Amino acid sequence: MSRRLISTGSPFEKAAGYSRAVIDGDFAFVAGTTGYDYATMTMPADVTSQARNCFKTIEAALQEAGFAMADIVRATYYLTDIKDADAHFAVCGEVLGDIRPAATMLVVAGLFKPEMKVEIEVTAKRRSP
Repeated sequence: MSRRLISTGSPFEKAAGYSRAVIDGDFAFVAGTTGYDYATMTMPADVTSQARNCFKTIEAALQEAGFAMADIVRATYYLTDIKDADAHFAVCGEVLGDIRPAATMLVVAGLFKPEMKVEIEVTAKRRSP
């Protein structure tokens, strides 16, 4: 199976030289995804809404490539404020509670834009039929 690139259509992907996801065989590598609502190109103020938007974008990229959220095997979370951890983890529990991928959370000094509170990247492996 050949390498396939998935894009959200964001102009930033071309400008920064990256893809939302790269599919290679049975693996999907989804880039760090922030909380933009791509329908409105707005960033919600709260970490809960941002995390939900991250997962919505991730799910769309995975579905486009023929993967399901249940295929996620690894997740990495980047938060800019440790005080947001409980709210963020509540969303993770809603979305990934039954999937339970290996996960890491890092608290970072900042993300690309100051309004970004969370960034999520995942790796998925297609399950055998």
